[in-house]
Amino acid sequence: MAGKSVPKPTMLSVYLYYPNIIGGISTACLLVILSQVYRPGLVFLSLLALDISSHWLQMFSTFLSGKVSHKDVKDSTSWLFKLYYGNRMFMAYCCVACEVLYILLFLLAKSQTENLTSVLVGSAKQNMLLSILLGLSLFGWAVKQAVNVIQLKTAADVCVLYDVEKQQKR
Repeated sequence: MAGKSVPKPTMLSVYLYYPNIIGGISTACLLVILSQVYRPGLVFLSLLALDISSHWLQMFSTFLSGKVSHKDVKDSTSWLFKLYYGNRMFMAYCCVACEVLYILLFLLAKSQTENLTSVLVGSAKQNMLLSILLGLSLFGWAVKQAVNVIQLKTAADVCVLYDVEKQQKR
């Protein structure tokens, strides 16, 4: 790693990344709250762990491979991964849909021991507009979770490959 030049962040890049940090923290807080409202609560904590771990590992593998951006997925074999990171509008839809779903779940909860499936099905039956919004949100949410799993796997593969190559050079 000594031979690699690491670009220094500019104040502008730090300033532009700041909303991402705030968004990530607010999403984490919302997932923790949802874990206390719905049963099984472990679902929401698992989603939080998947989101944090997949993004951290993706950032780390980007550093190891010498790429400039963690969104550079040209060499990926996953069509979904390429679609997600290659089309900003699709990525934005998935991210917004995920947040909308979490906010809807928060607003739909009536007590602290809600069954997640019962709330989703019951709410969808009550109102056609809410049913459409839930459907669109669930689709975007599902794609985002699938991308997180793909990201976790591919990033882990890059890290393992880096270690193997480093061991073989010794």
